[in-house]
Amino acid sequence: MADAIADTRRLYSKPQNLNDAYGPPSNFLEIDTNLPIFKLKESCVRRRYSDFEWLRGELERESKVVVPPLPGKALMRQLPFRGDDGIFDDTFIEERRQGLEQFLNKVAGHPLAQNERCLHMFLQDETVDKNYTPSKVRQA
Repeated sequence: MADAIADTRRLYSKPQNLNDAYGPPSNFLEIDTNLPIFKLKESCVRRRYSDFEWLRGELERESKVVVPPLPGKALMRQLPFRGDDGIFDDTFIEERRQGLEQFLNKVAGHPLAQNERCLHMFLQDETVDKNYTPSKVRQA
């Protein structure tokens, strides 16, 4: 009977402060860029993992670039009763951030990818218009 009680334990939750409750969501990644080909010298946008998946799909479809893989999905980390913080674990968040940063550096550093409208929109527009018309960006 003790085993049945252990299986129904409550999920661990962190105490929430005002910044956690009303600040930017923790499941966003902030991106800063200052590449010369882009219209803005610097930009800062927020993107979700699904936005990165969209960008990767667009680049595969629209460019002749071999697009690097994204860091893996966190399906197992989303299971209940793991005994850890799952997708909110600080180490996991940092590893994913590093993987997404490497992905962006490779993509944004590729001369052919730099001409794709989807990359410019991803890096510089406040929101990603997934109904955009694919096109090439010309340098001024």
